Amino acid sequence: MTAERVGDERGEGPGGAFARALAAIDAANAADPTLLETPTGPRPKELVHAELLTAWVRRLRPDASEALLLAARAHHLRRWTVPRGTYPAGRQGYLRWRRDLHAFHADEAARLLAEVGYDAALCARVGQIVRKERLSQDPEVQTLEDGLCLVFLELQLDELTDRVADEAKMVDVLRKSWRKMSPAGREVALGLELSDAGLALVRRALG
Repeated sequence: MTAERVGDERGEGPGGAFARALAAIDAANAADPTLLETPTGPRPKELVHAELLTAWVRRLRPDASEALLLAARAHHLRRWTVPRGTYPAGRQGYLRWRRDLHAFHADEAARLLAEVGYDAALCARVGQIVRKERLSQDPEVQTLEDGLCLVFLELQLDELTDRVADEAKMVDVLRKSWRKMSPAGREVALGLELSDAGLALVRRALG
């Protein structure tokens, strides 16, 4: 099955490869031991993040391809199994961890997708998007990045601000995130309902 065949076969029915792939990815992420409080109660962190990112991708790109939607769902697949603490401290250790994570998520996604019947071409394309290859040049990769930044602003900004407790550092984080977003993504971001503290940080970051 290729990325172009996204009509009825992608549909949401339980018998299609797309539905089976989402179920397999969600089942894997449901094992995340870190829980987030949600309106329906505590839920696994990576499962919540994957659902939110998928929703943002659908909103940003209503015609999203099958590969892009699968990449959104699998972008942090089983992330907790590769903790930051297993890499050296400092920026170089962090960058190596992030780089290895991209490859890990892509490989895990390819394995699950192959198991539900996707061909090598689709698996490779999902991997390209998950690894964020050619960011800003590949429209689908850029959509994924925009969605990730929106999830961060919507769900993680306040928590990270409390943990970092360094306003100047948070302003720098926001500026870096803003530079990675497309004009369309920035427009959506400006319409988010943020906390008063989060909104103040964003205003400072944008000058």
